[in-house]
Amino acid sequence: MNIFRGSRSLSLGLILMLSLTLFGCASRRLDENPVDSPSAEKLEAQKRASIRMQLAIGYYQQGQQKVALDEIREALKISPDLVDAYSVRAVIFMDMGEKQLAEENFLYALKLAPNHSDIMNNYGWFLCQNGREKDGLAYLDKVIKDSAYPTPGKALNNAGLCSLHLKDIAAAERYFMQGLKEEPANPAINANIANILYDRGQYGQAKFYIDRVMNKFDVIKADVLWLAIRIEKKLGDAAAVNGLATQLRRRYPNSREYTLFQRGAFDE
Repeated sequence: MNIFRGSRSLSLGLILMLSLTLFGCASRRLDENPVDSPSAEKLEAQKRASIRMQLAIGYYQQGQQKVALDEIREALKISPDLVDAYSVRAVIFMDMGEKQLAEENFLYALKLAPNHSDIMNNYGWFLCQNGREKDGLAYLDKVIKDSAYPTPGKALNNAGLCSLHLKDIAAAERYFMQGLKEEPANPAINANIANILYDRGQYGQAKFYIDRVMNKFDVIKADVLWLAIRIEKKLGDAAAVNGLATQLRRRYPNSREYTLFQRGAFDE
């Protein structure tokens, strides 16, 4: 079963939010709360740590993970208990495949901020990707129950994918459908529901959900294009198949999906 994760965009979404949070912390004025305001020296340290973190985020977004890690190290020298530094570093290690280092940083971030939903969401997904689905779902369910969490669709999509790892299709579908109620336009959730319906042989309904992705976004990933091609193939729309295949060839000529198309391996 193909699974449409969007996991890197999820991580980047967290990091973009963190950059705004860090900037806001560093730029807080001294006279907002005169009694509880930190010292000028502490504010200056926060500002310097924030700048380091923004640099780290920028380097990470450019694919320069090692440079990003260097910047995070400098930020932690300034502010050793900076939660966001450990959280972002965990995400970077996760993307690099450094599982032990990722987990160590996730756990330390959660030690500093036990109820931080963004960190729990990413840590839950990390566990799901590494054969610890039940533990991952426990974290994701906590995030889903957090009514203040601004992007519940991400946690619900992750929980759905985690359920697919466990071969629990019914639970996955419940998570995905709940995710659509929260974020109807979420492309990953729509694609994942389409994939479940395709596997079930409900091609017309699968087309409804995949079209919600195809009609809304200009850049479609190879796996989503491939699913759309297979759906149209089952529905017998040769013109649609050819049009989508042209997009797949033009955008992803070296992809696994285009190789499968060339072989006519629509059911692999």
